[in-house]
Amino acid sequence: MSDNKFGELLHALRTGAGISQERLAQRAGVSVRALSDMERGRTRGPRQRTVEALVAALGVDGVVGHELEEAARSGRPRTVGGAGPRSAAGRGSGAGSAAVHGLALPRDLCDFTARGPALAGLRGLAEDLDPARPPVAVICGQPGLGKTAFAVHAAHTLAPSFPDGQYAVDLRGMDPKPTPPREVLARLLYALGVAETAVPAATDERSGLLRSVLRERRVLLLLDNAADEDQVRPLLPGHGACLTLVTSRRSLAGLEAVHRTELSLLRREEAVELLTRVIGPERVEREAQAARDLAELCGYLPLAMRIAAQRLASRPGETLAKLVTQLTAHGDRLDTLRAGSLQIRSAFTLSYAQLSPAARTVFRRASLACGPDFSPTTAALLAGIPPRQAARCIERLADAGLLQPHSTADRYSFHDLLRLFAAEQLVEDDDPTEIAAAQDRAARWILRRATAAALRFDADRHQDAPEGDPDLATAPTGHEQARIWLEAERPQWLAALGQAQAAGRHQQVIDAAEAMHWFSDITAHWELWAEVFQRAVDSARALGSRRDEAVHLNYLAWTYNFCLNDYPAALAAAQAALAAAYEAADRLQTGWALGYAAGALRRLGRIDESIVRLHEAAAHLRNHTDPQVRLAELTILNTLGQHLRYANRTDEALVIHRRSEALCLAGVPGKPHDLIATYLAQTRHNLGSDLMALGRWVQAESPLRAALAHFEAGRMPAWSEPVRLDLGITLRHLNRHHEARATLTTAHRTLVGLNNPRRREAADELCQVTAGFAIAGQTTG
Repeated sequence: MSDNKFGELLHALRTGAGISQERLAQRAGVSVRALSDMERGRTRGPRQRTVEALVAALGVDGVVGHELEEAARSGRPRTVGGAGPRSAAGRGSGAGSAAVHGLALPRDLCDFTARGPALAGLRGLAEDLDPARPPVAVICGQPGLGKTAFAVHAAHTLAPSFPDGQYAVDLRGMDPKPTPPREVLARLLYALGVAETAVPAATDERSGLLRSVLRERRVLLLLDNAADEDQVRPLLPGHGACLTLVTSRRSLAGLEAVHRTELSLLRREEAVELLTRVIGPERVEREAQAARDLAELCGYLPLAMRIAAQRLASRPGETLAKLVTQLTAHGDRLDTLRAGSLQIRSAFTLSYAQLSPAARTVFRRASLACGPDFSPTTAALLAGIPPRQAARCIERLADAGLLQPHSTADRYSFHDLLRLFAAEQLVEDDDPTEIAAAQDRAARWILRRATAAALRFDADRHQDAPEGDPDLATAPTGHEQARIWLEAERPQWLAALGQAQAAGRHQQVIDAAEAMHWFSDITAHWELWAEVFQRAVDSARALGSRRDEAVHLNYLAWTYNFCLNDYPAALAAAQAALAAAYEAADRLQTGWALGYAAGALRRLGRIDESIVRLHEAAAHLRNHTDPQVRLAELTILNTLGQHLRYANRTDEALVIHRRSEALCLAGVPGKPHDLIATYLAQTRHNLGSDLMALGRWVQAESPLRAALAHFEAGRMPAWSEPVRLDLGITLRHLNRHHEARATLTTAHRTLVGLNNPRRREAADELCQVTAGFAIAGQTTG
């Protein structure tokens, strides 16, 4: 017989009697897993009472029973030198006597990479260890982060600090039936030298005995792959110079008084370093860019990088670029991330299998959400379950590491590879009609809320809760909440707009885009407005509404002029809007179309043509009492003044802008004060610019500061930062260099972030004021 005498004899007796493992386990009162472990040699020396139960269940005679007991006795752990098992109170004499046991640490990886700060944290725990409070470190996180590999590496690194031994137990937390604490305690006690006859039957008593044994020892425990807190608590030392490392895919948030080691994704350079250690520096240096691309396609997930590296190591003639190409085929990425028995999909499947049916549905359907993250509300809509149930499921998914919670907002995200896995499960488990219904349900709800939220920025509306929100109880209240929701859910409502158009709900598309009009004014740096208003134009054409077509073509022209800086496209949209407005006999839209065309012409260098168009627009809008027409007239006059200034007719521009200011101060009947205040701020920016052009710097400062204050208060960076730039220029000319530099620094930084065309001007001005400081310093010296 081999070293597994007991297992082989037990297997022969069981099969000879024609009894299945399940039947024998039931008769003997042991688990099927325990019986399987005995037969395979994983457990070579079971307790005497267990052997007696097996003998009775098998119905063998005393001679065979004695033989089975002798085989079990020979497989039980012994101390160094052949001495018998230690007593319950016994203690080894050091690292040597503690080394012989069946729970030795797994093999460390010679190419283990990164995790320096996390390892330093554990080293600090070991160095400052207080025997009265033996530390417990929980290492948790999403599948594939390398928790076990890190814990094993840390245990090997810290081993010299624990001369009484290092013990590792796989708790099998991802199995359908994780190892019970009672069984784990027995294995630990046996490994620590406690005689089998001294191990009590009850879990609580075994836990107390473990604490007693460890009280006077300096031991490191690695409890790998924990299922939950209840499995771990009985295994923790109470006193003693011990360090316990616990790994789990769950957060084990209920485990008290523990240190948490948060493993994150690898940085790009760390991922490339891991690849280098596995396949060698020559291959990586030869294809440096492909190595970086490979790290990105693996999502900087350690297990994915390990699999890719092992695959390349097994194929020394294969290029990194080939693997990158294979991984880029989006649908095959999980299939490609496989090296022998290592599979990224298997790691994810283990966690997915642990979920409840509702949590699985939320996980799958959440892959339909657009953008980098999503809210519990979106998840509930896609899963078709109540929001509270969806929120509970999401918490379980986050606890299992399958979703990552946002640090401040109630939002969640997938790792790229987990999103691919969720999408795979969606295709396998959900009917296409169910998927389509989920997307339609979510799109309708989200677009209704987006429309209602955007209407809050329409100055003509005063209601506390705009009509049309699908759930008034949770609707955003006020401008700030509406802005936060619209910004956070931007990818969702934009996708919902496209789904509404594809479904033929054209009026809903038009209404949503119209509602977004005022909101777009304060977010002019968003490039998505071209898509929003183009969809509305297409829907208006589908409905045959020339007026709606003119309205949204004008909005589209505004977008090309102010958001995308695409002036030929702006001119084309404005000319199309003009044709539609003429056909619809809409004076207001005609004026707007002429104004937007003028703006594009001026930016294309056709200044004289632009001024002609603006005079034509002003004539179209003059002498009408309709408030909307009056507001359009104000805009046209402001623009006309700008164009006159660009044409070096600044005195005329100043007159036009003074006229605009007077109209604003007089007010527009039927329009709220806040709205007119915004027009006044625009006018004062123009007045300040006129005075700057005339070299009247002292007079320019006041209107610029007034305009800046208004736009800052309204959180309108696309408007405030050009004003801030002009104020910085004015301060420089007033030789107030400290103020100028601070103002220009802020303006430049924000204009760059907005990709505003004036960012280069801001950079030049900042250079000039900095040079002025240098000259002033030399003069002083």
